[in-house]
Amino acid sequence: MKFSKLIYSFAGLLIGTSLTLRLSAPSDAAEFDLAKERVGDGIPKSLTGKPGNAKKGRSVAIHRKKGNCLACHTLPVPEQADHGNIGPDLRGIASRYKPAELRLRLVSTKALNPDSIMPSFYLKTGFHRVHKKWRGKTILKAQEVEDILAYLVTLKEE
Repeated sequence: MKFSKLIYSFAGLLIGTSLTLRLSAPSDAAEFDLAKERVGDGIPKSLTGKPGNAKKGRSVAIHRKKGNCLACHTLPVPEQADHGNIGPDLRGIASRYKPAELRLRLVSTKALNPDSIMPSFYLKTGFHRVHKKWRGKTILKAQEVEDILAYLVTLKEE
């Protein structure tokens, strides 16, 4: 009887340890170093090594609990009401910025403007008073950043 309790306790410890390891495993931003990836006012290399999907990027950008770009920016998204006007209008943004410049703004616009209120979507360190739910995590995954970038580069002046 005591041996079986010991086995169950040991199994519980192993399961708990594996869950802890899985939960604390680094996100896809673990190896990302903004200082190394930044070149001038941009990040020229893809965060994933593959191109983004503009359709998915549009979806993430307008998702109110993900990118939530509409909270501060106007976008050519007529089906959504209540576009913000705190940030610049994103219609035609691809005519004003290169993809590398847009990628840096998505990763961390504060790298260019420390006073910006736009969140750093792909950094997970260097912040103060972070809610425990977000500690050590990025707002967006690398592929989501690349998808939004793919969408933004379709927004050219007409």
